[in-house]
Amino acid sequence: MQKTKENKQVFQVLCPICKSLLWIDPVTEEIIQFEEKAGKKRKSLEELLLKEKKKKKEADRRFEATAELEKKRSEEAEDKFKKALSEMDKK
Repeated sequence: MQKTKENKQVFQVLCPICKSLLWIDPVTEEIIQFEEKAGKKRKSLEELLLKEKKKKKEADRRFEATAELEKKRSEEAEDKFKKALSEMDKK
């Protein structure tokens, strides 16, 4: 803790939201100084947009693969059904 001109102690608070360190004057109840949390780099808008485009492409690819698999299963089921019908007609 530091002391202000009025011999009051300045106290530090860690912001629960952004994790910044705040120095607060108890007399004026104002933030005297703050220090942003170091370490985690904030991403630019372009980086975030690129990340979202990649997510969208991956989701589209999975959707197309699932649709293709469903189409293949449907065709196989239809072939089996036609085969079963033709065997019943022979009997």
